[in-house]
Amino acid sequence: MGDSVWLALALIIPAVTLLAILLLGRRPNLREAATLSGAILLFITVAQLLVDVLAGARPELHLASVAPGLTLALRIDPLGMLFGVVAATLWVANSVYSIGYMRGNDEPRQTMFYACFAIAIFSTMGLAFAGNLFTLFVFYEILSLSTYPLVTHKQNPAAMKAGRVYLITLIGASMILLLPAIIWTGLVAGTLDFKAGGILDGKLGPVALSILLAMFVFGAAKAAVMPLHRWLPAAMVAPTPVSALLHAVAVVKAGVFTILKVVVSIFGIETLSKTGSADWLVYVAGFTIIAASVVALRADDLKRRLAYSTIGQLSYIVMAAALVSPLAVLGAALHIAAHAISKITLFFAAGSIYTAEHVTKVSQMNGIGRRMPWTMAAFAIGALSMIGLPPTAGFLGKWFMLGAASSAANWFAVGVIVVSTVLNAAYFLPILTAAYLKPANGPVKEAPLAMVVALSATALGTVMLFFFPEVPFRLASAILGG
Repeated sequence: MGDSVWLALALIIPAVTLLAILLLGRRPNLREAATLSGAILLFITVAQLLVDVLAGARPELHLASVAPGLTLALRIDPLGMLFGVVAATLWVANSVYSIGYMRGNDEPRQTMFYACFAIAIFSTMGLAFAGNLFTLFVFYEILSLSTYPLVTHKQNPAAMKAGRVYLITLIGASMILLLPAIIWTGLVAGTLDFKAGGILDGKLGPVALSILLAMFVFGAAKAAVMPLHRWLPAAMVAPTPVSALLHAVAVVKAGVFTILKVVVSIFGIETLSKTGSADWLVYVAGFTIIAASVVALRADDLKRRLAYSTIGQLSYIVMAAALVSPLAVLGAALHIAAHAISKITLFFAAGSIYTAEHVTKVSQMNGIGRRMPWTMAAFAIGALSMIGLPPTAGFLGKWFMLGAASSAANWFAVGVIVVSTVLNAAYFLPILTAAYLKPANGPVKEAPLAMVVALSATALGTVMLFFFPEVPFRLASAILGG
């Protein structure tokens, strides 16, 4: 099959999976088999595309012409390929985990859960492989709408309130900032197509470029840059597989992917570097990193602590993008992959602890490492990765980002990375010491097997990505060349 056929399959497979889930809704075993089969088939498809992209191919597919100058089109570049690989790989792990979680907690509306998840993956594939800003925007909005029912899954007052915050923040930011930014870009550049090196060189002055960049950064509120971050901790009322989707597989990654994509392929790092139009973003992202880490330090609710950890970790990527250097972009891209696999491991572990022990607070985790050895071993690996310690994947991105900040003599960014790393350790290590060193009460009791298998696999992947980073490294290295 040609590259365009494989590219089309990346959208067709989640769509067909959605139909199968809806048709098999009354037969849980077959419904879940359809979900897992779709995830595996998508992984195979994306793996084939990955081979082609690493060989130098740039698959393209024209979907539709909406109006003159507005086309729905797909084109895979290295950054999109990296995001696509992350999402497709983790859909497999999350599908296995979800089967154990949804059954183990006897969750209601499971068919709707799996259906919305399939739509979210469909939109994520479209967003990752978007060939222009218009296509990215369409799939970005589909992602927001498809994840709203997942956030409100429990349909209690807390869930409905969180859903309102979620939708108002994400859709509001898109309509008020992101869409006007896209229109402005099209008017001044004459195109919305992504291009290596950007399309805005010489089109706007430094101040206008700064304003346009701010519209993109805050318009892409999924990146949770402060002050547009409150939707993320609010959404933690959702089931843990949804939290994993929000933090690792799709939603927040869609935000930072959009920002990094715009910096590289719309503005161009050379344009931003010579105009200094992104300098302000280093400080905004740095503040978000430190402030979120301080809030995480004080949070007793485990998922809330992980949520604020995500807010801080995402802004590492934003800050690296704002440094506008090849080394910083390399670090940002690597951190997308590292954070995804590490944070999904942490949320998988949190869900397993809730399922087996009904524990949701950090203060309740004394001795749990001996009662749930597999789960807490995986949690420990994910936590060490978030701190940035070898041999875990989180070390790689931080190392390159620190190198970029040092090379640019940006001592503010260096200080943020160092101080936040200490804060990361301060809010993760006490969990591990309490889990392993304090007395354990009760017998060994793990979560359902499917959940343990999934979290063990992602924990192993977190370590393996440190020792075998070739694929994300090659993709990250190729980003600047398109």
